[in-house]
Amino acid sequence: MDAPRRHPLLTMANLVAQLAFGLLGMTICLPSMPDWTGEFQASQAAVQLTFSGFVAAYGGMQLVYGPLSDRIGRKPVLLIGLSVALVGLLVAAAAPNLATLTLGRVLQGAGSAAGMVTGRALVQDLFDGSERTRVMAFIGMAMGVVPPLSTLLGGQLHVHVGWQANFVLMAVLALVLMVAAWRGLPDRPASQATAPGGGLRQLVGGYLQLVRQPAFVLYVAMLASTTATFYTFLGGTPLVLKGYGVAPEHLGWYIGVIPIAYVFGNMLTMRLAQRRGDAYIVARGQALTLAGLLIVVALGLADVRHPLALALPLLLLGVGHGLMVPPTLIGTVGLVPALAGSAAAMAGVMQQLLGALGGFVVSLVPNEGQTDLGLIMLGWAVMGLAAQLVLYGRVLKRR
Repeated sequence: MDAPRRHPLLTMANLVAQLAFGLLGMTICLPSMPDWTGEFQASQAAVQLTFSGFVAAYGGMQLVYGPLSDRIGRKPVLLIGLSVALVGLLVAAAAPNLATLTLGRVLQGAGSAAGMVTGRALVQDLFDGSERTRVMAFIGMAMGVVPPLSTLLGGQLHVHVGWQANFVLMAVLALVLMVAAWRGLPDRPASQATAPGGGLRQLVGGYLQLVRQPAFVLYVAMLASTTATFYTFLGGTPLVLKGYGVAPEHLGWYIGVIPIAYVFGNMLTMRLAQRRGDAYIVARGQALTLAGLLIVVALGLADVRHPLALALPLLLLGVGHGLMVPPTLIGTVGLVPALAGSAAAMAGVMQQLLGALGGFVVSLVPNEGQTDLGLIMLGWAVMGLAAQLVLYGRVLKRR
């Protein structure tokens, strides 16, 4: 009998922890970033590369981990990734300059990608039918608390111990997760019985099979738009709020508005999934997302300079993303079950690459107020709306 049947709650907790590891590592040092310009005598754009480098590696390596996990198993790939992340964390903790810190962050992102790919694929492996949407929504609820808690924790460590303490803490967590993966996750998920084998040709063939599915491309575009919107928020909010007078140790309270609202959106998704279709849920999520961003831009244009003018309207965006993401994720990995790992990887890489772009672009515009930040986020959301309209328009035509 495998681990999931013996200990379903422990298995769920293990999956959540492995999925959350990358997001925790991405956000825990956000409160430190505004001070790195003075610490390393560097420009804001150069400091922002520590964030974008993490995100780009986090996305790019998913293309490797996904198909590899379809072939050799989820657990070995996860252990490899955690080992790479551990090395990156140790490099970052000891970094004497910004270049070394950026290298450590890139390695950390490259390793953390394994948890995102294998975690999503294991949901496909271990659960069936509508249960997958509910499980993915539950995972989204749990992960929603990570950014606010990690930024609050990171801010406290930054102020009282030093920014290096964040990387030391993450290194300890990487070791704990390696033990948890080794002891608590299955060796060979059942889906691998039908997974394609072979070398590079089969790997590329699997990705080509996926991109030939128009629905898959549209699902990925929708996911990538939500990630780019959120990462633009993560990259730009510390800069905007610093101008509004928010100290590093208080940043997490404002960063938390989207993730906490995302939890409630996922709770709503769990209820709606029992009686409403995906198109209904996603449409409501998109409407809330756009409404929140339009309010942010309107308040910025009105020159309302207060942290709550940015934070409160984004509660709507958080709920909207909580409605949109779970059914979209399930649609992405469920189109071709034998390629669940590859599908999770391709979706993940597009999410992270677009997210990295969003996080970097925001450093190229003035951040004295929230208008520019809100407009960039709105642009990503409109991209997702376009993909949604095409996707569900195709579904209606088939009917």
